[in-house]
Amino acid sequence: MSESTAPRAAAGRYSGKPAPTCPACDGDTARRWARARDVEYRTTDEEFDYYRCASCGVVFIDPMPVDRLGQIYPPNYYAYSAEERSFVHRIKDALDALRFRRILSGLSGTRLSVLDVGGGDGRQLDVVRGLDSRVTFTQVVDLDPEARTRAVSRGHHYFCGRVEDFATDDRFDLILLINLIEHVSEPGEVLRTLRRHLTPQGTVLIKTPNTDSWDARLFRHRDWGGYHCPRHWVLFDRRNFTKLAEESGFAVRRFSYTQGAPFWSTSVLAALARRGWVTISAERPVTRHPLFPLLASAFAGLDLVRMRMGGRPSQMFLELVPVK
Repeated sequence: MSESTAPRAAAGRYSGKPAPTCPACDGDTARRWARARDVEYRTTDEEFDYYRCASCGVVFIDPMPVDRLGQIYPPNYYAYSAEERSFVHRIKDALDALRFRRILSGLSGTRLSVLDVGGGDGRQLDVVRGLDSRVTFTQVVDLDPEARTRAVSRGHHYFCGRVEDFATDDRFDLILLINLIEHVSEPGEVLRTLRRHLTPQGTVLIKTPNTDSWDARLFRHRDWGGYHCPRHWVLFDRRNFTKLAEESGFAVRRFSYTQGAPFWSTSVLAALARRGWVTISAERPVTRHPLFPLLASAFAGLDLVRMRMGGRPSQMFLELVPVK
């Protein structure tokens, strides 16, 4: 069966179900793309359907588990952890710091404000503030009430809730949306909200999975790590995210791919678990398996080599600026 016919054949098995509406373009021509499970945290044994919009190519989960956040984001979720960062994470943090420094150096003014959407306890804002003494106001928007105390103790302002509900007169020179846009049900609304919170000279830095990648195709029907099922709700490639950004009042000033080692590692461990060769459980999720850091190191190296050869790894960075 070819890649072009597989979605259509899969959709045929569910012909009695109307096509869900695409959360990016509102199209109604989506076809089932894949079925996935929570192979990382085992918060549920359910299977979830992912669809691909025939109009714009966006991949999305349907139905979206919007009323089950307490279940699908368990207490040991990696973003909530204050544990010491792994070697691969420290390398990633160093590369991110170089990116932050470059963006900050291009901003004018003696005082800069930075917003981190999904910033948790503010550790990323600590890095940004340490890179440029002009950063004098830092704001976190996050759904985790437990992170508030740590963020405030670090000197950051904190709003507990959705960014769409963040009412403020403040405007920000840099807005970070790192591995966040794929978690929301209406990404266009989020982008338009960020546009309103941005200064005229400001930049929005977004990092999100890329569905136009080797591992996304290889593990499409095998619990691809990029689904982060059922927590990633809307997934993009370069073309359709650029289109959504432009429709939301932005231009893409800079684009780059980056390594997707966590997705590779999750996909491989899920495959091994299906064969009974490793054990993944709610108590010891994928990220805490002893093989995870070893696989992540290997696949990070592979992706970096492939990037130099023109490959497209499974994560991407976009720097957005407001259209005047």
